[in-house]
Amino acid sequence: MARYDMSGIGINLREIPDDNGGVKLKVLGLILDGPAHVAGVRQGDEVLAVNGVDVRGKSAFEVSSLLQGPNETFVTIEVKHGNCGPIQSLEVQRQLVARTPVFYRLEQIDNGSTSVGYMHLREFNALARKDLVTAMKRLQDMGASFFVLDLRDNLGGLVQAGIEIAKLFLNEGETITYTVGRDPQYQKTIIADSSPLVTAPVIVLVNNKTASASEIVASALHDNCRGVLVGERTFGKGLIQSVFELRDGSGVVVTIGKYVTPNHMDINGNGIEPDYGSFPAWNDVTQHLSQCNMHRQG
Repeated sequence: MARYDMSGIGINLREIPDDNGGVKLKVLGLILDGPAHVAGVRQGDEVLAVNGVDVRGKSAFEVSSLLQGPNETFVTIEVKHGNCGPIQSLEVQRQLVARTPVFYRLEQIDNGSTSVGYMHLREFNALARKDLVTAMKRLQDMGASFFVLDLRDNLGGLVQAGIEIAKLFLNEGETITYTVGRDPQYQKTIIADSSPLVTAPVIVLVNNKTASASEIVASALHDNCRGVLVGERTFGKGLIQSVFELRDGSGVVVTIGKYVTPNHMDINGNGIEPDYGSFPAWNDVTQHLSQCNMHRQG
């Protein structure tokens, strides 16, 4: 849990509907003896503010981003203990365990006339989105006109990080994934809610160890005609799992639903078939994506 801690202080936040039709953020899980636990945060607490900023109505991902900061610096959070308990302001020292999962470089092709930004994402941990944004911006500034996103051997990690990374490539309103499950709260359509960071053509490298959050990103770019998949059929893990912490500090992982691609294909047990087995020419990529968009528009 420490490795995938998005907050940097050892808490897992969940959005809970409130009585007014909005959402409130509750502490779903805590890393035992982690920074927040030591400072006095308890499971079930509601987070009200971060460094004086009211967070009511914000998403769990937004608030986790507000909580993040340089290692060993402090953040002040305001919490309400229980449903009607006291409100307390707590100073928490950040301890981020995650290491950067992003490696990137600029490559020249066509005798130096074309620049390609290569990005290798090893896993979807707490730093994945932030570090990938940095890589994309730097590669753009260096003149990249095409991008390669390497998801080979990426077994997944934080699904929410995968969803946020998919948004970096998609137009507002495009579908990232569908979730299906027995409980209505897990039957959702997850869509991009902002403009893309890059609009250049993308090659996504995949293999038989590309799994889970990686498959969500790969299928989102593929089905929305933003990227072509190159390599091998992916692993095929599309389950939604929640960790429920027990009193003794152990946990139970329960499967509560599964992910379906924008084109309504069940990832789990099937994987995703690539468009090309070997690296195609960029002209072929551009033509493939153009034809894909024409087919989508009817």
